[in-house]
This record gives sequence, structure tokens and C-alpha cells, in this order.
Amino acid sequence: MATAATTWTGTQSGDDQKRAKTALQALNFFMADMQAGIGPFLGVFLQQRGWTSGPIGTVMTAGGVAGMIMTVPTGAFIDHTEKKRLLVIVTGICTVLASFLLLASQSGLIVTVSQVATAIAGAAIGPAVTGMTLGVVRQKGFNAQNGRNQAWNHAGNMIGAGLSGWLGWKFGITAIFYLTALFGVLAIISVLMIPEKAIDHRSARGLENDSDGAGKEDAERGQVEGFKTLFRNKPMLILAAALACFHLGNGAMLPLYGLAVVGAGKGNAAVFTATTVVVAQAVMIVAALVAMKISAGKGYWLVLLISFAALPLRGVLAGTFIEHWGVWPVQALDGIGAGLQSVAVPGLVACLLSGTGRVNVGQGAVMTVQGVGASLSPAIGGWLAQGLGYHVAFYILGSFALASLGLWIGFAGTLRPACESDRDRGSETGVKDNLV
Repeated sequence: MATAATTWTGTQSGDDQKRAKTALQALNFFMADMQAGIGPFLGVFLQQRGWTSGPIGTVMTAGGVAGMIMTVPTGAFIDHTEKKRLLVIVTGICTVLASFLLLASQSGLIVTVSQVATAIAGAAIGPAVTGMTLGVVRQKGFNAQNGRNQAWNHAGNMIGAGLSGWLGWKFGITAIFYLTALFGVLAIISVLMIPEKAIDHRSARGLENDSDGAGKEDAERGQVEGFKTLFRNKPMLILAAALACFHLGNGAMLPLYGLAVVGAGKGNAAVFTATTVVVAQAVMIVAALVAMKISAGKGYWLVLLISFAALPLRGVLAGTFIEHWGVWPVQALDGIGAGLQSVAVPGLVACLLSGTGRVNVGQGAVMTVQGVGASLSPAIGGWLAQGLGYHVAFYILGSFALASLGLWIGFAGTLRPACESDRDRGSETGVKDNLV
């Protein structure tokens, strides 16, 4: 399928780009809490209202499946549209409304609808911000700016979780919903601060302009590769499969550990859940910055290898130590794995699909496949915990990442050249060489 590329007619001045970079960082900070919404607190919120771990995991999975289904169509729409800022605003409003819907009623239907709406909004906002970042800094500046974006995003999660824990302890968990609404408003203000003319919509979808050099005549004539590019790119398929296995184990870890400790009477619900997020996000800030440095010099392969290795160890620790202090090592490992991936995954996808005009579709495709794992994880973890106990559930969940490690090491010969540093990225030859 081929589509004509949109011609960018804006003028990107230095001041516009600087202002856009700052606004992108602010957007990533505030959208973190807006995107997660009640997120990590959902389990204990429902537990306090009589829900058990099995049904809690099931409604989380329903949201994950909905988000997974929408990622590729959303990515295609983001590639096509020049209304990326408006899309972020609309998804932000939807997320806030979904949170208040959950606050109004905790019936099975309402909770499921709320989670589905939040997941669909989340499927749109991530690729939209990635596309805007590419449009502002283009391929050459993407690794550095994405690293800064992710550091600010993790900082927003950390601050939001800390405030949520304090508000939940002081006023009850319902106060967290109002904090989410506030962050949503601030995120909308941030996206409005991004000058529209600072976004090159061709670069935002993985196409470059004449200033990037020769060899892009077809792209400049508006010819864009179709969806088949996604399925012919062997490194992307391996990446997606490895991420699916990783998230199959990782997705349920955070909410399940909170349920295990709080259910055993070893921690205050709001404070402990907030601590799980704060610890992980604090580590993610450092991990994102480290990933930016390593990937710029040695490529993404090593970064992702370390991220996959963190989960089996996390599963062992979580299953062995269900204690209030266990949050520190268990969630620190979560921070390492997720923080490294937050930089490496979008950066690698943007590299592999540079010049195809399908970067955001590619982001959506990878999110879809890894979403299979992430959406099934809460249901699997919840029913494992209910049937076999929390200890066994954590051991099993942690073992899923062994498949990720097997894929990543087993196909190292294919993956390592594709994961090389920025000096080799973005060339038309490099993209073609990755096709099966």
C-alpha cells in the first residue's frame, strides 16, 4: 500500500525548535501521570471495594487487549495526520474522563469500559509524541531528544506517584483521581506550547527532506513504502517477539506485588503502591540517560540485552521476599528494564524504518505485539496468584523473559548490525539491508 507523503511548508527556526524541545519535555513530564491515570493504584482501589486478584487481572487485560488492537491503526493515522497536537489533547481529555467514570462506579462493566478507554488513549498518545519528536529534531537528533523525553517522563511518573501516595494516605485513594485531572490539564497546556511550524510532518513519519543528502529521490516524490515493510524487516520481528515475551512476565509484576504485600497486611495501600512506582521511576530516569549514552556509542543491542536480563532476577526476588522492604530491589530492577527499553525500543524502530514513511506504524506494530504479552500478563498473574499463591506466580512470570534472552542472544548476528549507533543510521542502504 502506498500513500503520498504530506509536504511540509513550515519554517523551523532555531527559536521554534528550542521552544518545541522544552515543551516536549514538559509534555512528557505531565503526560506520565495522565497516561497512567489511576494505573498502579487500580488493583488496591478495587481490592478495597471487594474485588479479588483474578477479576482485577481480567479487567486490566481487557484494557490491554483494546490498546493492543488500536496501536497499528493509530500509528497509521499519526503518520497521515498533521493534527498531532490535537490528537494528544483529545486523548488526554478522554483519559481524564475515563478516570472519573471509574470513580463514579466500580461495577464490572464501568471498570472495564474505563480501562478500555484509557488503554485506547494510551495507544495514541505514545506514538503521537514520538512522531512530534521526530518532526522537531529529525532522525539525527532523535536519540538524544528521546532520551531526555523519557527521563522527564519517568520523573513525571515518580513525582506523580509520590504525590498520589501522599494524597492517598492523607485524603484517601479517591484524591488520586483529581491529581490525574490536574496533570492532564498541564499536559494539554504543554502540547499547546509546541509551535506547529516547528514540526516537520515528513520527518515525523520517517521521511527526510533534501537537506539530508542524496539518495532519497523516491521519498521526495512522495512515494511511501507500504505496510509490507513492517513484516519484511527481520530485526523488527525479532524485537517484537522478544518484547512480547518480556511483557508477558513484566506486565503483572507491579500491581501484583502491591496486592501481595498489602494483602498480607505489611503496608498501607496508597503509600506502598506509590513507593513501588517512585522507586522504579527514579531508577528509570538514570536508566534512560544511561541508555541514551550507550546507544549513541555502542548501539541498542547491549541496552536491550541488559533490560531483558533484569526480569528473571526480579521474579526471583519478588517471589522470595514479599515484604514492605522488598519494594526497593524488586522495583529497582523494574526501573532498569523499563528505563532502558523506553529509549532503546522507539530509537531502534525509528532507525530500522528510517526512509520508509512508516515509522509511527512501525511503533504501533511493535507495541501491538508486545501488547499481546502485556495484556495477557495481569490475567495470567492474577489467576496464578489466586490458584498457586503469590510466590509461585512471581517465579513463573519472571521466567518468561528467558525466552527474550534466548531470542536476543540467538539472533545476535542479525540484530547487532541493525542496532549500531547513530553514525550508521538513517541510510537508505541500511534500511534495505534489514529486509528479509
